[in-house]
Amino acid sequence: MIGDGTRSSVSSAFPSAAAAFPSRRPIDLAVLLPAYNEVAGIDATLLRVNKVLEGLNCSSEVIVVDDGSTDGTRDAASQAGARVISHAVNRGYGAALKTGVQNTTADAVLIMDADCTYRPEAIPRLYSLLGGADMVVGTRELTAKGVLWVRRPGKWILNRFASFLVGRRVPDLNSGQRVMKRDVVLRYLHLMPDGFSFTSTITLAMLANGHAVIYEPIDYDRRTGDSKIRASHFLDFMLLVMRAIVLFNPLRVFLPISGLFLLGGTGLLVRDFVRWRLSPTTVMAFLFALVVWAIGLFADTINRMQMQHHLPPPPRS
Repeated sequence: MIGDGTRSSVSSAFPSAAAAFPSRRPIDLAVLLPAYNEVAGIDATLLRVNKVLEGLNCSSEVIVVDDGSTDGTRDAASQAGARVISHAVNRGYGAALKTGVQNTTADAVLIMDADCTYRPEAIPRLYSLLGGADMVVGTRELTAKGVLWVRRPGKWILNRFASFLVGRRVPDLNSGQRVMKRDVVLRYLHLMPDGFSFTSTITLAMLANGHAVIYEPIDYDRRTGDSKIRASHFLDFMLLVMRAIVLFNPLRVFLPISGLFLLGGTGLLVRDFVRWRLSPTTVMAFLFALVVWAIGLFADTINRMQMQHHLPPPPRS
């Protein structure tokens, strides 16, 4: 079993999996593999995952969530002995992960891709660290061979942007290999998107709400098959980061903007003082600073009220 941690009630929107599967034995760790047209790599991935889990001193299960594949991924996963849950149509990476989380009774869930990029051999190391955290993220180096050079600048910018917004260094915002306490994930499941930004959102949600998050270096290999991520997703990730912080920590966004208007207004005021004439632009700059600050304060107040109403207090880091 995973280490001591604060337990909490789960929103009624996501009923307890234990209630849904009363006859199933307790499970310590569930490995969730979202898969969409991954027939080329699913066999090799499952073979390595099962071999690693056999050496773990805990009860475990492997769940493949087939997200509407059309290439035989479902059949390949079933023949490899995995428990398979299928979507009738492609609903997205995040939707597949949510389905997996809701269909296990495990105390902890470990997610990883089915394309042979993440090494299952890292599972014991990541899982062993979960006793001291709510989430352990496998951190990929930007120079890893699985990270295409054309994506490295974008990943660097995204990680730095996220680090600024949460006030803590985020070495890998959207790593697809991480282990999390399931009861903590359930607190935020209603906020998680159905697309690729699931991992980014859960990272920001936990960091912004004071959960203990550990980053552990892992290897990252070249994928088998074609990547589902496109260059256009970078802007989507950036917008997601901004939206998530506005939701979880609004003042982190609004205060710097308000400060810029205030700084600009101060400069204009000095100019107007020299000219001995107050310009409308100066007044507008100060008004904008006040309005943005007020909006941020209002959003932060609403955010805190909603979090207190919907979420139990987070455990101490």
